[in-house]
Amino acid sequence: MKKLLGILLSAVMVFSLAACGSSASSQSSSAATADSAASSEAASTEAASDLKVGVILVGDETEGYTAAHMKGIKDAAAKLGIADDQIIWKYKVPESAECADAAEDLVGQGCNLIVSNSYGHQSYMDEVASKYSDVTFVSMTGDFAALTGLDNFKNAFTNVYESRYVSGVVAGMKVKELVESGTLTPETQPDSFTADGKVKIGYVGAYNYAEVVSGYTAFFLGIKSVYPDVAMEVMYTNSWFDIDKEGAAAEALIANGCVIIGQHADSTGAPAATQKLKDSGRICYSVGYNIDMLATAPTAALTSATNVWEVYYEYAFTSVMNGENIDTDWSKGYSDGAVAITDLGPECAEGTAEKVAEVEAGLRDGTLHVFDTANFTVGGEAVTSAPIDLTYYDYSTGSPVAVYEGETKEAIVDGYFSESTLRSAPYFALRIDGITEDAEPVA
Repeated sequence: MKKLLGILLSAVMVFSLAACGSSASSQSSSAATADSAASSEAASTEAASDLKVGVILVGDETEGYTAAHMKGIKDAAAKLGIADDQIIWKYKVPESAECADAAEDLVGQGCNLIVSNSYGHQSYMDEVASKYSDVTFVSMTGDFAALTGLDNFKNAFTNVYESRYVSGVVAGMKVKELVESGTLTPETQPDSFTADGKVKIGYVGAYNYAEVVSGYTAFFLGIKSVYPDVAMEVMYTNSWFDIDKEGAAAEALIANGCVIIGQHADSTGAPAATQKLKDSGRICYSVGYNIDMLATAPTAALTSATNVWEVYYEYAFTSVMNGENIDTDWSKGYSDGAVAITDLGPECAEGTAEKVAEVEAGLRDGTLHVFDTANFTVGGEAVTSAPIDLTYYDYSTGSPVAVYEGETKEAIVDGYFSESTLRSAPYFALRIDGITEDAEPVA
């Protein structure tokens, strides 16, 4: 269609030049251009009407991560003129064979693009994609689409580690303010400092996957960029969404003296627990994920790291509508508007907005790298090499079994760890100094 439009426009230009100076010719040229534009609009409408999208979701609108996906899909659809009845939703689909059943059903209903939003859906999406080559399947946060050899199986995520870094900067500004104002001192709040004088930070993580490790490390480095004397404790829930466990983890971390609670978990449990303890007189603040947490934690919430999923969905929908191939691995960040932080809370430190703007500008223009190796060590040593094995292993039997063989590639490039460039899913799994993980998940 782009080629046809180009031919039509070229014909219009030749006609116009040949009759230059003629009023009648100018009118004819304008009419031809208008007809061409109308034809293009009609073709675009027809392409939009041919798209049918199936969406497999691990949760629903009550769970932040899924809610963000739903908003992105709806916003992209509205922008492109895709009707509500062209999208079929499958809610609360577990990471099991039920995902394959859901995908099969969506194929049967005529979907030509099927998207799932959770890592555990990936193997089932792969299974169904291998049977229907005329349907495009996208597994969000997946990590082996490029290894399958399937032209119709894709992975996508965002560079959310960038927005986690920025949310860490917001937290760092608050820690700095608390210390410099004398509100937080070893004398007045001794349990909030380590033996060597570092301020304690807490983090509620879902699983000890690279995706979570990458995120909490970025958050920690963002804090350290503003206030270096911090140490962070990570507690896991072994669930992407569990309000009670996330709240219990936040409470335990605050009881240990942590003054900032970050999270890579999908509920409002941690912010709600933080607000409750803040209201009781504790010095504690929350940095959330996916959605604005101010309704849940009106004075404790500082901000949330979030994904702007509309950017991906507009790209994917447009590609399918135009008959173009979607990138096998897609991951974008601030430079493409695919990540952000939510509104700053009322108790953010003075100057936070200006600092955030500065940091975001550096991420957009590439002058700032989140995982700059000058800013962290592992075991007291600088990191000069980080080989990443891209092979996909199945751990379900207890022992790793290589399902898809991948190359081992170097992730350190020009002095920084280059995240989400070898594939879309995060692979930063280094345990840097200053962060400890609790051995046992929250009960």
